[in-house]
Amino acid sequence: MAWTDSQSWLSSLMSPTPIAIAVAALLVLSIPLFLHLVIYRSASSSTLPSFLLVGPSGSGKTSLLTLFERGGHAETRTSQAPLTVEVSLPVTTTTASSQYRSANDPSNQIHKKFLLADTPGHGKLRHHAFDSVIKPQNLKGIIFMVDAADISTSSSGTGNEALWQAAEYLHDLLLLLQKRANTKSPRGPTELPVLVAANKLDLFTALPAPLVKAALESEITNVRSLRTKGLLDSGIGMNDLDIGDEKEWLGDGGEGKFDFTQMDEVNVSVTVAGGNVLGADGPDVKQWWDWIGSNI
Repeated sequence: MAWTDSQSWLSSLMSPTPIAIAVAALLVLSIPLFLHLVIYRSASSSTLPSFLLVGPSGSGKTSLLTLFERGGHAETRTSQAPLTVEVSLPVTTTTASSQYRSANDPSNQIHKKFLLADTPGHGKLRHHAFDSVIKPQNLKGIIFMVDAADISTSSSGTGNEALWQAAEYLHDLLLLLQKRANTKSPRGPTELPVLVAANKLDLFTALPAPLVKAALESEITNVRSLRTKGLLDSGIGMNDLDIGDEKEWLGDGGEGKFDFTQMDEVNVSVTVAGGNVLGADGPDVKQWWDWIGSNI
């Protein structure tokens, strides 16, 4: 019996019979549900977005990691190895993916999860952070913590050592991101924002965020000047990293004053925001939560 015969099963399915209509309706409803429940969910939940936490030793990175993970303060020690934890974003923080949802959308009450990777700040252990930048795993942003109270204090005769250490580290990090953006990859790296988290603003001696920004830009200018003149070795062994043969100076031209807006050309936006992990009145990290939410 040919399929064109009126009695064949294929012809029956093609004809407007109740059975054919029921089968068609079942397929129309089940296929989208299958794609959403099985394929979409499995793909979206396979890898959580991640953020890299870097900065000099003593800036408060591990304290921030503990606060974000546990919601409170705990005794911490200087990190000797990387540590990654799973963190839930507060329901009061709006994510970039939810900014157009209705305020009454039930999904707004679901905690968004992400991974936060803390890295040691000691100069000899910073390669852990740089390795994470070169080979990121769903990396959505980098949080660079600085002690706003420490960098406001000058050491007599030798300048501000804490500010120099922070600026040198941040210079190397931004230069690595610049080289990463200039690699000749067919797809090219996606945008990777950087948050400079000015910590300990609850202290009287701490610089406010705008002055932290100005101080870091000025000191990075000095670091860049010495690097371009060959008077200061790179702190990260730039020649040992597989990131191409792009220019060795940071920003536009390597001369004049450096400012963070020069990083926009390589798709790296730098934001400076203040807060404090500890304090007599409790932590104040809302601006940092908001920045993370805006990049999820």
